[in-house]
Amino acid sequence: MDDRSDEPDRDGPGRGLADDRPRPAYYAAGRGAVRDWWTLLHPPYTAWFLAYVVIGASLAPHVHTDRLIATLLAFFGAVGLAAHALDELHGRPLQTAIPSPALVAVAVVGLGGALALGVLGVVRTGWTLIPFMLVGPVLVIAYNAELFGGLFHTDVGFALSWGAFPVLTAYVAQAQALATAPVLAAAAAVALSSAQRALSTPARLVRRRVADVTGTMTMEDGTTQTIDRWVLIRPLEQALRALSWGVVILAAALAVERLG
Repeated sequence: MDDRSDEPDRDGPGRGLADDRPRPAYYAAGRGAVRDWWTLLHPPYTAWFLAYVVIGASLAPHVHTDRLIATLLAFFGAVGLAAHALDELHGRPLQTAIPSPALVAVAVVGLGGALALGVLGVVRTGWTLIPFMLVGPVLVIAYNAELFGGLFHTDVGFALSWGAFPVLTAYVAQAQALATAPVLAAAAAVALSSAQRALSTPARLVRRRVADVTGTMTMEDGTTQTIDRWVLIRPLEQALRALSWGVVILAAALAVERLG
């Protein structure tokens, strides 16, 4: 994960775009086959999302390690691979050079693998996983392909799909039922995902669509500060970095406590 600011003097050779505009995301690794695939994974956000899976599972009365691993793999396939591949197909927001057929293949394999693990989970744990197994692929496809007029591709849709859903699914995979604690944790995940969306939306706007930013701020003592692209982006992405690390570390602490 790249923790450096993406200011021009820190991009390094080959890291920025040809017109010296910033990378499409602070974790984008620049152009190139391996770098494009790294960027496609959205590493900090995928880790953040998978942390919700660990948090949900860790709240269960008994944590089955094999079920937790299977749930993590299923969500990595569905979101880390399929959802991000579909998102890149829809307008190339990350500006990768990955061929469209390869993105389609990744989406099919990722979602297919998640469904296969879901079926295995139903066989092992019972029918309570069926609703989650059916809803998951719908959320992935409808959100990232912006189906139904973008009905799911909203702030609320993001928070429910990528915040609450993994927490609840992971808990049910362990306990075969819902309880008060995972519902509260899902509400917390909704709040955190809403914060993520509120920060990342303007950051993406400035990085990907704004051609130039100029202006000044005048302080009460008469001094001035120049307003540029980095003044707008830096606090947003510092908060995103801190949140992503914080949620992942919290999930790791819960996992160590329950499995250690």
